[in-house]
Amino acid sequence: MRIALFEPEIAGNVGAILRLGACLGAAVDLIEPMGFVWNDRRVRRAAMDYIDHVSVTRHPGFDAFKATTGSRRLVLFTTKSTQSAYDFRYEADDILLFGKESAGVPTSVADVCHARVRIPLRPEVRSLNLATSASLALGEALRQTRTLPG
Repeated sequence: MRIALFEPEIAGNVGAILRLGACLGAAVDLIEPMGFVWNDRRVRRAAMDYIDHVSVTRHPGFDAFKATTGSRRLVLFTTKSTQSAYDFRYEADDILLFGKESAGVPTSVADVCHARVRIPLRPEVRSLNLATSASLALGEALRQTRTLPG
């Protein structure tokens, strides 16, 4: 299982997701450009020493990232989907893709994804924080595929 972040904008979110990947055994792909300098101390502060326990791959753009995915499914988490992330059936080698905090992903990226799912929310709210979304998504995907650590 991998988490891919499309053009993330907030260093703290990336740091928290790196820590999530380290704790649950998921590699993280960062699709540039990012909205902060990679050596930003805020990434390290959020990830703490867990950054040394996660596999991180940086890609110069979406096309470069897509070229590395092979036959693995891209599962896009988006507020624009009607399919619940809890009704979707994950596979152990899925890549869970999340868009940038301010705008998600462009249509050209969404169109090449194998599935689009949504984390169900109350109707009066718009979306969750990126790191919170990734946590819920990864936890459910690992639970379904029986690949939770420990």
